[in-house]
Amino acid sequence: MNRREQIEMTQEEAEAFLLERKVAVVTSFGPRGWPHSMPLWYVPNGDRIRSWTFAKSQKVKNLERDPRATVLVEDGYDNYSELRGVMMETETLIHRDPNLVTAYAESSVARYTPEGVELTTEMLEAFRSQAPKRVVLEFIPVRVLTWDHRKLGGTY
Repeated sequence: MNRREQIEMTQEEAEAFLLERKVAVVTSFGPRGWPHSMPLWYVPNGDRIRSWTFAKSQKVKNLERDPRATVLVEDGYDNYSELRGVMMETETLIHRDPNLVTAYAESSVARYTPEGVELTTEMLEAFRSQAPKRVVLEFIPVRVLTWDHRKLGGTY
């Protein structure tokens, strides 16, 4: 078994890692062909992740032109033996349906608010009013790479 195989996460480990972490760096192709990387909060959805953003944002314009994106979720950046990550080469679906956008916002509240904070009617109304200006980005993996250096037990 080579080193690469030794540090790969299983599918279950990768899914648990994506549930644990909170920020994905999404890279699309900018208008001049250069990589355009932006951090986004996300919600895992099976083997895919979803995020939302304003429909007029640069990343949406980029993904409308070319739906390919690389999504990186990582951890352990300050200690090599603790490095973990999931990198997905993806195709992106852009969802504009206000009901889907509102549903995403609700799932985001459940993931990102402190324990015990309930979705209020006011919050739901705010999401509904924002929905026409926002889209949900759904990243569909084409290729996935994972790593967990903790599996090496401190040996390299």
